[in-house]
Amino acid sequence: MESTKKSVYTVIDSDKLQRPLFRRIGVAFVNADQSLNVLLDAFPVNGRLHIRAESPRRSEQTSQGGTPVQDARES
Repeated sequence: MESTKKSVYTVIDSDKLQRPLFRRIGVAFVNADQSLNVLLDAFPVNGRLHIRAESPRRSEQTSQGGTPVQDARES
């Protein structure tokens, strides 16, 4: 079953950045009819939103009270 919780990002493009920056600004929930309820913590000044399924790693961090989880590959 697909997760009904999704992350919402704004995409920041700049000549000073090598690639676009995705900044998480909210969460979205999928309704039974596949429509979305979107809750934003910030407003994207460029009007651009990117909504995608939460990654398992993000969900693990949230379930542990926001404490960052260090991946063994990063050590």
